[in-house]
Amino acid sequence: MLPAIAWKNGVVVMVDQRKLPWKEVYVKCRSVEQVARAIESMIIRGAPAIGIAAAYGLALGIVNLKPVEDQSKAFDKFYRRLWRTRPTARNLFWALERMKKVFAENKNRNLSELKKILLAEAQAIEKEDLEINKKIGEYGQALIPEKAVILTHCNAGALATAGYGTALGVIRAAAKQGKKIKVLADETRPFLQGARLTVWELAKEKIPVTLITDNMAGWLMSTGQVDLVIVGADRLARNGDTANKIGTYSLAVLARENKIPFYVAAPLSTFDFSLRTGRDIPIEERNPEEVRKVRGQLITLPKVPVKNPAFDVTPGRLITALITEKGILRPPYGQSIKYLK
Repeated sequence: MLPAIAWKNGVVVMVDQRKLPWKEVYVKCRSVEQVARAIESMIIRGAPAIGIAAAYGLALGIVNLKPVEDQSKAFDKFYRRLWRTRPTARNLFWALERMKKVFAENKNRNLSELKKILLAEAQAIEKEDLEINKKIGEYGQALIPEKAVILTHCNAGALATAGYGTALGVIRAAAKQGKKIKVLADETRPFLQGARLTVWELAKEKIPVTLITDNMAGWLMSTGQVDLVIVGADRLARNGDTANKIGTYSLAVLARENKIPFYVAAPLSTFDFSLRTGRDIPIEERNPEEVRKVRGQLITLPKVPVKNPAFDVTPGRLITALITEKGILRPPYGQSIKYLK
């Protein structure tokens, strides 16, 4: 599986996820602004991958800095630009804060040393994410029966991380254990991450996958065709409330109605310990054209008003368990999450 993002020869290289599955196109970012625009335009997406991109963006900015420039002023400018890219994904801010701490500890070093230190930190974030996702997979696969049909939403796989996945990492680990699993992938309107990315990833791994439209899930659950649901996350509050791709909340409600386990797989970097509940999670509203058009083709009236929240919040009370690199958390999440800090 190709990595979603990598540092190569002084530039940040990303797979353009807007082009998949039709073309495998690589984008080379040579400036902080290009990294920021790549995050905003969803060339790269998925909370952990966004965090890695932000870290590399800061490193890139300092690597390109000239000796005559003010290091602190430049870093602050790069930091603020990347901070503004996408408001919901916690990993973005977690990575920026981590890089800022390293910069503060080393800002008095000479520029050559500072460049090496910041690049090494960004590379460490990428490497750690891969290891973390594999641990999530190991813990999570224990929740998967020997034979199961798993429903997933959006894309929480290799493309959304450093290369293994959170929700899809659990599925990969279960398949590796020899479990007889099949996956139902929601299309995930309006950006079609499930149809374009999840199906593509699982097909490459030869894990059986069937594509469904988002509004088929309830019927399939009620007729016994789904054994469990597993999704990723973009931000979690202290009480277990979870922001994930729009449509996740509906699946959680349907799963509860049909007595089906609903699992969330996420690294600790996705937990926002400053937020008491999901009501405080900022929800990104994206361009209306993403709803009016599919691959540039209008599917409705050109001026019709559109709502396009990119995420929704699933209350912790609807989540059966949270799967992290530290293990599996059970309700009440207000108690179990506080031990993660």
